[in-house]
Amino acid sequence: MDRWKEASKIPGVVIRALQRYEDHRGWLTELFREDELPEGFEPVMGYLSVTHAGVARGPHEHVEQSDGFVFLSGEFELHLWENRPGHQDAYEVHRVGEAAPVFVIVPPGVVHAYRNVGQEDAFVLNFPDRLYRGPGKQDPVDEIRHEDDVQSRFKL
Repeated sequence: MDRWKEASKIPGVVIRALQRYEDHRGWLTELFREDELPEGFEPVMGYLSVTHAGVARGPHEHVEQSDGFVFLSGEFELHLWENRPGHQDAYEVHRVGEAAPVFVIVPPGVVHAYRNVGQEDAFVLNFPDRLYRGPGKQDPVDEIRHEDDVQSRFKL
């Protein structure tokens, strides 16, 4: 747990800087280790997405799912909004990516979005703690999408 750092003022959001180990063969970065994950966060799947330059994903939030994002390439602005009942409103923007590689845990009820602010396609890894659409992809999608709502207060 020593390597997990609360770089966010939003409760439950965890941002951990990733370390890069280089030698004559190339480099290696540990994304996460079970023995170092915060209690209660247990990823159940993983995927890679490519975001084109200038493109944003979100803002959206999850009802039950926590996301475990890894930003290793490109240059992104990560936007976070507190939206849980009983919590104080907060909004944060973090610059993440190749120059600042991080593992970020976003809990349910925290609205999140990211935009590729670099000049090239960039990769994002995600290790959520819920299966997309549940076992066998039979359940409704666990997200509330705000990006198409013109009345939404969550804007990039």
